[in-house]
Amino acid sequence: MDHFLYRDGVLHAEDVSLLDIAASVGTPAYVYSTATLTRHFRLFDEALEGMPHLVCYAMKAASNQAILKTLAALGAGMDVVSGGEYARARAAGVPGERIVFSGVGKTEEEIRAALEGGIRQFNVESEPELLAISRIAASMGVRAPVTLRVNPDVDAKTHAKIATGKSENKFGIPIAKARAVYAEAAALPGIEVIGIDVHIGSQLTDLAPFEAAYRKVADLTAALRNDGHDIRRLDLGGGLGIPYTRSNEAPPLPTEYGALIKRTVGDLGCEVEIEPGRLIAGNAGILLSRVIYVKEGEGRRFLILDAAMNDLIRPAMYDAWHDIVPVIEPQPGHERTVYDIVGPVCESGDTFAKSREMPELKAGDLVAFRSAGAYGAVMSSEYNTRPLVPEVLVKDDHHAVIRARPSFDEIISRDTVPEWL
Repeated sequence: MDHFLYRDGVLHAEDVSLLDIAASVGTPAYVYSTATLTRHFRLFDEALEGMPHLVCYAMKAASNQAILKTLAALGAGMDVVSGGEYARARAAGVPGERIVFSGVGKTEEEIRAALEGGIRQFNVESEPELLAISRIAASMGVRAPVTLRVNPDVDAKTHAKIATGKSENKFGIPIAKARAVYAEAAALPGIEVIGIDVHIGSQLTDLAPFEAAYRKVADLTAALRNDGHDIRRLDLGGGLGIPYTRSNEAPPLPTEYGALIKRTVGDLGCEVEIEPGRLIAGNAGILLSRVIYVKEGEGRRFLILDAAMNDLIRPAMYDAWHDIVPVIEPQPGHERTVYDIVGPVCESGDTFAKSREMPELKAGDLVAFRSAGAYGAVMSSEYNTRPLVPEVLVKDDHHAVIRARPSFDEIISRDTVPEWL
C-alpha cells in the first residue's frame, strides 16, 4: 500500500497534488510520502513484536537526511555500507549504538571513524577485514563489537546483480569455514564477538530462501555456542521484495517474514536485527516527469520524457519494471497507445519501457514512475551534465524540497582548471 492516489482526477502524494509539486519544483523530481515510510517501517517493527529486535533501515535504498530523521524518530536503527553513509546517519542524529556497519571493503579511515563516533557492530566480511578491525581497535584501546557475515550458499532466486548469498558471490565468509574464523576472532585483542550476520540478496519474492538461510544460521549458532562463543545477536539482513507492478503476484508480507524469523531462530534467545531498505522506501517514492515530445518512428511511437537513465538507472541496469502512470487520471473509455518510453540521454540504453500500453499522452503531460523511492535518487548522477534530481518530502498537506536541483553554474564550478590551461 502507498499514499499516491487519484483525487478529483489528479494524482496526489498524500494530500498534495503532483500538479502543484511540478509547478513549484519542476521536473523531473522525486517525491516521497511520509505516511508510506511510516507505515512500512511499523509493519516490520510490529512483525517482530514479542522478541528483542531492532529494525535497521538499509540506507543505501534512499539516504536523504529527511528520510533518515523520519525513520529514526520511529525507532529505526541504520545499516550503513560506507563512511559517507555513517556520516549521514550521525548528521541525521542517529546515535552510534544504533548504527550497523556492513560492506565488503571497509577502509582503515572508515573503521576508525566508526570506532571514534560509536558503532553498534561491524558486520565483518572477511578474515583480512577482521584483522584490520582488531589492529585499529587495539591501537585505540578498545574492542570492536563484531558479527561475522556468513555466506550460506543459498540461491535467493533474484536478479543476478543483487544476489549475495551464493558461494560465487563476493560477500561473507563461507559457512563451512565459520567455526575456524570465529575461533580466530575470539583470540584477537581488538575484537568482541557478539553474533552472526547473514544477507542473501535483494528483491526476494519467496520466503523459502530466507528459511533455508536462517535454519543454517540456527545450526551455526548452536555449534558456536558449543565452541564457547557468546552468540547473543543475529543480524538477518534484509531483501524482502516489493510489488513493482499492480498485476503481479504480491511478495510475502512483513508479517509473514516476521513469523518465519520467529519460527526459525525465535527460540535461540538472541536479539534479532533486520535490515529492510527497499520495502520501506520503494513504494514510498515516485519519480515525477514531463513528456517533452511524442515521436513517430518506424513502426513504433516514442514517448520522450525529461527524466533519463541518469535520474532512474534501474531499468537500464536491471531491466527493471516500473509502472508509469499519467498524473491526470484517464477518463473511462480513454484511448490507449503503445509507446517505447525513453529519456533524452544519447544512449539506446536510456529506455524505461518498450511496447508499453499507456493512455494516449501529448507533449507537456505529466507522468509518475511508481515504486521509485528505493535505489532511485541515491543511484542518480549528473551524466550529460544533467542536474541531480531534486527530492521532495510530503507530510499530509505540506511538502518541502529536501534536496534542491543544482544550477548549471553550481555543477560547472566544481571543476578545477589547472593553471597551465
